[in-house]
Amino acid sequence: MSLSATCESVSRKRTLSSLLAGRVIKRPKQEDRQRLQEAAIQLLEQNQNICSLFRELGKPNQCNILSSQNEEAKRDESGSISSVVAGSLLGSELRCQAKLLGVPVTVLSVKSVLERLMEITEEKKEEEDEDREMLTISQRVQVGFLLESSRELLSQGILCPKLLWQEFRRDQKLPKLEVVYYLHRYNILTLKYMVESDEGVRSWLVPRLKALCGWTPPLGEEETKQVQRRVLTTVVGVLVATAFEQNRAVAAADRKISVLCCSVLDDVLFWLLDTVDECGAKQSCGAGAQRWIQTFDASLCGVSVSPEALQRFFTHSLTQTLTHNPQLTVSDAVALQSEWTFAKASHSLTSLFRKLAVIFSVEQLLSHLQQVLETHEVNWKHVLCFLSTLLVYYQSSQSSVKELLSRLLNSAFEGYDLESMITAFLLARQGALEGSAIFPSYSDWFKMSFGGSSSYQSNSKKSLVFLLKFLSDLVPFEPPQYLKIHILHPPYVPAKHRSLLMEYVSLAKTRLADLKESVEEMGLYEDVSGGSAELTTTLPQSQSAQDVEKAVSLFESTGRISATVMEASIFRRPYFLTRFLPALLKARVLPVKPDARMSFIEALKKADKIPSAQYSSYVESCQSQRQQNKRAERPSTNDDPLDILKIQLQEVTEVVVGGNDGEISAQLSRISHTLSVIFPGCPDEPTGRTLVTLDTNALVLNELHEKVVNGILQNFCQCLLIASRSNPPDKQSFWASRFIGVLLGNTQLLSKLLHRLWDLFHNQGSSLSAAHVLGLAVFMVHLHAATSHSPLVQLEPPVYPQPVSPAEALSSAVLCNTRSNMLFSARLCVAAVCYGIHKGGSLPLQQQQQYVPSSLFKKLLYLVPRLLPESRRTSADPEEEGPCRLWSSVTDENHTWRKTALHLWRHAALQQLKQIPQYQLCFSEWLDKELSVRRSEDILSDSERQEHQQWVCLELYLTLPEEQGGCGGDMRRLCSHLLNAVLDQHLSLNLEQTGADTCSPDILSRLQEFVYEMEVTSLPGGRGHSSDLCDFLFETLSQRCSHSRTSASVGISTELSLHTWNRVLLALPAVLLFKVKAEGGKTTLDCSKLIEHVNEHQRNVCFPASVLPCCVTGHFLKGLLCASVRCGRPAEEVNRCWSQMSGCCPLLVVSAAHWWQQLSSPLFSLWGRLRDGEPPPEQLQLLTDGQRWACSVCSVEKGQEMPSAAALQLAAGLHRARQAGEVTGRSIGAALTSLQPEKSAKLQQVLVFLLFLCVRDYLCALTYAQEENLKKAKDVCTELLTALQNSSDWLLVFKTNEQSPYRAVTLMQSDERARLMPWAFCSLLLNQSVRLLQKLVCCPGFLHTAIACYVCALQLFLGGDAPEEQLESPEMLSHTKKFLLGVISQASPTVLSSNQLRQLESLCADLDPELAAALSVTLDPHSLSPEMDFL
Repeated sequence: MSLSATCESVSRKRTLSSLLAGRVIKRPKQEDRQRLQEAAIQLLEQNQNICSLFRELGKPNQCNILSSQNEEAKRDESGSISSVVAGSLLGSELRCQAKLLGVPVTVLSVKSVLERLMEITEEKKEEEDEDREMLTISQRVQVGFLLESSRELLSQGILCPKLLWQEFRRDQKLPKLEVVYYLHRYNILTLKYMVESDEGVRSWLVPRLKALCGWTPPLGEEETKQVQRRVLTTVVGVLVATAFEQNRAVAAADRKISVLCCSVLDDVLFWLLDTVDECGAKQSCGAGAQRWIQTFDASLCGVSVSPEALQRFFTHSLTQTLTHNPQLTVSDAVALQSEWTFAKASHSLTSLFRKLAVIFSVEQLLSHLQQVLETHEVNWKHVLCFLSTLLVYYQSSQSSVKELLSRLLNSAFEGYDLESMITAFLLARQGALEGSAIFPSYSDWFKMSFGGSSSYQSNSKKSLVFLLKFLSDLVPFEPPQYLKIHILHPPYVPAKHRSLLMEYVSLAKTRLADLKESVEEMGLYEDVSGGSAELTTTLPQSQSAQDVEKAVSLFESTGRISATVMEASIFRRPYFLTRFLPALLKARVLPVKPDARMSFIEALKKADKIPSAQYSSYVESCQSQRQQNKRAERPSTNDDPLDILKIQLQEVTEVVVGGNDGEISAQLSRISHTLSVIFPGCPDEPTGRTLVTLDTNALVLNELHEKVVNGILQNFCQCLLIASRSNPPDKQSFWASRFIGVLLGNTQLLSKLLHRLWDLFHNQGSSLSAAHVLGLAVFMVHLHAATSHSPLVQLEPPVYPQPVSPAEALSSAVLCNTRSNMLFSARLCVAAVCYGIHKGGSLPLQQQQQYVPSSLFKKLLYLVPRLLPESRRTSADPEEEGPCRLWSSVTDENHTWRKTALHLWRHAALQQLKQIPQYQLCFSEWLDKELSVRRSEDILSDSERQEHQQWVCLELYLTLPEEQGGCGGDMRRLCSHLLNAVLDQHLSLNLEQTGADTCSPDILSRLQEFVYEMEVTSLPGGRGHSSDLCDFLFETLSQRCSHSRTSASVGISTELSLHTWNRVLLALPAVLLFKVKAEGGKTTLDCSKLIEHVNEHQRNVCFPASVLPCCVTGHFLKGLLCASVRCGRPAEEVNRCWSQMSGCCPLLVVSAAHWWQQLSSPLFSLWGRLRDGEPPPEQLQLLTDGQRWACSVCSVEKGQEMPSAAALQLAAGLHRARQAGEVTGRSIGAALTSLQPEKSAKLQQVLVFLLFLCVRDYLCALTYAQEENLKKAKDVCTELLTALQNSSDWLLVFKTNEQSPYRAVTLMQSDERARLMPWAFCSLLLNQSVRLLQKLVCCPGFLHTAIACYVCALQLFLGGDAPEEQLESPEMLSHTKKFLLGVISQASPTVLSSNQLRQLESLCADLDPELAAALSVTLDPHSLSPEMDFL
């Protein structure tokens, strides 16, 4: 009664512990413990039974029911006394009861424990699931207290474990694993004992393992999840240790147990694999499979399993997986292989392979794979998925797989082993299916293995037959894409065995025809390696479009239609007409200037390869397209791939945070598969590298493609920022390179990506944020690093002469021509170079270059000194912060790009790269970039630009060694670079018809400064003297003109070069054009270089005026006067040089006379300043006298006496007076008659030269169809011919004779115009009166000259070189021939010498046989006298 009176509630009984505690409190004094214990035992014996005692022990304090197991230690520590006491009480009670009942105490204790255990585990609540596999939290606590007490009984020898297990199994057919786990954990019964003593363990353990794996704890029961994981891990650890720990002295019974444990593990693995197969290609097969996969954990090692046993377990499990359910035959594998790629495989299966492979090297795994393939029947799906998993997750596996393939092929051909052969083919194809970023394409592997003269099958006929027999046996099962590869790239076969190959080709073509994949439908440049069958067979339009793109590119680079296209037009006509031509002749808006595609179409049209009706339809469609002027964009019909891609890209971001290369590769492989759905098409081409066209005039993408590309770029930037938060570039995983590799593997995607990046760089750079700039810079770095295996890019319009890498192509979009572009380019280049230096910092210098694009590095070298003046005189600091500090300045928001650029500029790694030739910005490259700057939008002011350019020229490049791109201290070389750059700039502006808002005036000013400096500081006879400068200037021009002659458009290029040169020439000191020589104590002028320059170059571009420009003529004369004052007798030197030019440089003389009215005053003024009022030189005065004489001749006034000037100079004055309209009061004929030329030989020479000048005008008017000028020139020529009718000298104008006094006429016109002089002769001849012709015919040598001119004119006509405006050319030639035949018929036989006759007969024999016959018949050479023959 005293116990119950102290209860808090009448309805609640007090527990044993509270009773004991209460007594302790009531008796605080120390008592005899033995007495107290005996009293307690007596009390219990009178009031308790065994079942209620166990039940009471199993009810802990309610406030601790929800306590986690993390507090077990505290509970054990606080309850240790009560546990011992309780165990002692239970032991005592069990002994008493056993004694009373007459049964063994062990039997009673086992029964009592099991009854209480069943009572706890069978407790159910109404809301609980009947299929619950785990204990509730309260049950777990009660079982814990029960087993603690049982462990105390076991220590007292009262509880028998073996009997406990026997009784437990009798009552529980399928015991809960958690209860078994606790029996093992509390050391009451070990799992190993349970397995060894229970023959039916497999019947209950396997189902319980499956059930536990498949059961998912309710939400909120995190403790249950942890216990579930520990239960599975513990059970698997015991099974693995029992099955795979090796002991040499093991007994037969133990081996039997090991086999049993192994079979249990195998049963669950097979259940897992069957579940995966049932799920098909789904990404996840439920939590049960994933939960069991997680048990394959290397953490088992060191806990319950040794490393050796764990390796044996994983090896065994891998073998079982590869050989499970081997129902698929080799033929099934050949046909279905494309569906077993990593991206299409079950995520659970690939996860299992990853778990099993984690503790092995790639070489070990592949060696084991080969062993399994050689000794077992395998599940080909699992084998190929395993290979894909290795290739995707392990970067080093590619080389190891190649070695495995080589071993298999060696084995196959050494023993003619078909199994090794088919294995090699299946593995090679599987690798190719994962894409070029993972493994080489199948076509490349096939060509490398069998395409060369040293291939496996080339050793003997038996090997060849073995290979072809093998390929033939595969034909019925082969997907069409592989048959196409074998046909397009057949194995090497010696000529004598060619028939064997043709048998296989015939069989393959027949199979393709059965599959409706006719060989005629194969693309010209089709690549069918590695692509899935459906992509290859359902996209003929895509293939034909790629064929067209490749053919146009080859035509553009070679200028010829490729042999492949020509052969297809003959031997593959169905494909050519129904696929290739429709793709080529697709309607579009034709550009104003013909592009490569238009030129290719025209070439095919001229070669009669395009039917007329098809071509006409194409032209009409293009015209209709131009009228519509709309782009047809196909809307996306399915948004699912885009949604999937967004999710996958987000998952990439998550796995990048983890930094696991395998997970990243796996996710990127799935993205690659999704992208292949959005951008379908064939992979890389089998012949050479793929060519991608980047049309910079068509950058707009359709909506779907733009979303995809933007998402990819944004995700890349986001991944970079996340990865950079925790690790610098050299510590990051290979996610970026793998990311780029996936993009490079899809040509269509790459094309869209390049178009978008070009648009961003070229048009939107200034609007990009710092994060975007950093991300795109890193993107460019990895594009550059992937150059070796990336497609080539052809820019349209062309920027480079040949296709380039993607990074190089995009770098041309990064401009440095305006303020905004410079700032963006600087930010991009700084970020890219910083990343590249840090990424490759730990690598050798050669490998480090892979991460630093030279194009961006050179832009950096150009921009930093230009934008940051403080960097110009900043040297490298060897103690500058390391790369980590450099990279942190890039990613730190508090750092501006300017601070980062200065840090980078001082960095030792940058200075080291500057020593490598490919990273050196040479002076010519700097000039190209500087000349591209728009002055009106430059970030520098005029004074700042001048300061910068002077620093670059004088302090940077002048002293820089030539091998580093500088001038080696040579000022002439510096000026040569400046001169060539300005000429190139002017030439490009003329060709492109663009504005002139460039820095060309600034560079020209620098050239002037440096040339004047050399002139002022030069020493006589030393380097840099004016004579040396003269040679330098004219040598530079000669070199450029010689380059122009080798170009395709010789005339246009040379003309532009010389016009540009003239503009530059006028900016340079005129005195430099003449050399001052000191010989024998006398100083003279040497104008040979100038004469050579005018005769060789200037005369060929001075049409249509046929005189030098006024400014150029005046500059030459100014130079003559200025140079002469350096001589002892300046006036005499001027007279001597001018007299020399009259005979050697007639074009300058004629030009001076032509422009003298404008030039005389400034030149005389200059002379006066130079010589302090001294009279001008005689030759200059003669120019004035000649002008006055010409005016007097043409006027009614009495003519002046003819000056003593040269005849050519006087003729030029007359010609100028006539052109200027100074002929007043009488006609030109009357003026000429008044001169009485027959009385003066010199005057006759003047008239002959004047005739030449007028014929030149006539030819110009004839060529350019100037009717009014043509009539005037013809009339003047007629009057001159009338005045010269009694002399034969006028004929010398139309034929070259070195001994003639009129030989100067050949140096007064271009070579092209000289070729047309015979045409002018024939045209003029037919326009003369009969009376004049009769007199002209009588001139000695007329017939010879007339026939020679006729033959030359006929050659011009037949060669297509006649004046284009002369529509009546055939009529003119016909009349000329008729006239000549009449002259020949009336001519005396002595009019031609025998040599002349033979010469004319030879000329006319092929061109005009009738005229040749007339010469032979009429002018019989036998009648000629010896005297005439001699003449």
